Amino acid sequence: MESKLLINNQWVDAQCGAKFERRHPVTGELVTLSAAAGVADAIESADSAGAAFKSWRRSAPSERRRLLLKAADILEAKTPQFIEVMASEVGASALWAGFNVHLAANVFREAASLVTQIQGETIPTDKPGALSMTLRQPVGVILSIVPWNGTVVLAARAIAYPIVCGNTVVFRGSEASPRTHALVAEALVEAGFPPGVLNYLSNAPESAADVVDTLIAHKAIRRVNFTGSTRIGRIIAQKAATHLKRCLLELGGKSPLVVLEDADVDEAVKAAVFGSFLYQGQICMSTERLVVDEAIANEFVAKFAARASALEAGDPASNPHCVIGPMISPSSGTRINDLLQDALAKGAILVCGGQASGAVMPATILDHVKPNMKIYDEETFGPITVIVRVKGAEEAVSVANDSAYGLSSGVFGRDINRALAVAMDLEYGSVHVNGTTVQNEAQAPYGGTKNSGYGRFDGRAVIDEFTELKWLTIEPSGQQYPF
Repeated sequence: MESKLLINNQWVDAQCGAKFERRHPVTGELVTLSAAAGVADAIESADSAGAAFKSWRRSAPSERRRLLLKAADILEAKTPQFIEVMASEVGASALWAGFNVHLAANVFREAASLVTQIQGETIPTDKPGALSMTLRQPVGVILSIVPWNGTVVLAARAIAYPIVCGNTVVFRGSEASPRTHALVAEALVEAGFPPGVLNYLSNAPESAADVVDTLIAHKAIRRVNFTGSTRIGRIIAQKAATHLKRCLLELGGKSPLVVLEDADVDEAVKAAVFGSFLYQGQICMSTERLVVDEAIANEFVAKFAARASALEAGDPASNPHCVIGPMISPSSGTRINDLLQDALAKGAILVCGGQASGAVMPATILDHVKPNMKIYDEETFGPITVIVRVKGAEEAVSVANDSAYGLSSGVFGRDINRALAVAMDLEYGSVHVNGTTVQNEAQAPYGGTKNSGYGRFDGRAVIDEFTELKWLTIEPSGQQYPF
């Protein structure tokens, strides 16, 4: 597969002619040969978006709605292409790829529904005869940077919400999924968005810092939204701060699922299996910690291990029905093996699974994990999860909150009042009572606290993220001033 850059609605090579390769994480075979943007391409894309903003900001709400709905339909029609490309580029199963496209189409449709909700309000004033009000206006050009894991849906939200608010977008895709992200951009071009409203860049890993630095510093770029690791998110925030540019950051997670002693164990196990091992655990809200009351821990662990051990593994490129595919790169296996060995050396018990071999790892569960183990609060981002045993709801809340992260969480319990009380005490951006940690709906605000970032995607919250609030007054003539 080949992939190019999208600038001013033209698919082009990088100005210097550079390209980079995306290779299969297991076989090493060439998957995608992509144009490798440099500083000159970054400047051109921002210039194009800046020029397009002058007219797009005045586009009619009905026109934005029409184009977004058309893009949603086109995106869905490309589902077979996404399934094929995502299997090769990022090891996604047909389930995960199809789920991504479905969620992305919902994002475009939800964004379309917001187009007439971008509203201000009138404000009481002490000035006789004056009218005081607020307006919501577009910001300018938005720099959107997304990762490879939720490849389609994360791209959709980073594009659709800024655009519906009247902004234009420079979309910088992931080096691991250039063709997948190009397919998302293709849907908008085919829908008929004007030139420059969306520009798409891909770059080689070694050029990332130069390209992103250039874009953040460009005078047309007014805000940045970034989804990715906490480490890179800090760097993005620091660079944006030097230019006084606001960020929306959705970063790492270590999502806990609390299982109280009165929980329906079978239901909790189903949620744990899905949350822990969907897309090999490479989702920001994957269930990376099971905080289980000791009264039911043995039963829960036995049933959880039995279900996890039965998950089909393989390569989605040749077996689209497998659940556990390869991780994004062999380095993921090396990193996780280090966490696994540290935990085992300190007393954790391996319940099922085992070490990774390069990018390949079975569904793995560690029991009796303690705070002195690195895996207790380090994000694993792979097909491995841990059991932390507790006694009582109070200790469960304490352990669940004992994390640098605060993205998603869940709690299982039959006593709904108590489960709700636990949910209220969990320091996470989202909490699901009797549900998995891996959930997303386009109409519900999504984001984290603590080291998981700040700001919210989805729902009406995006209006604040991608507009400026302006105070406007209309005042009568003949006013009196003190001098």
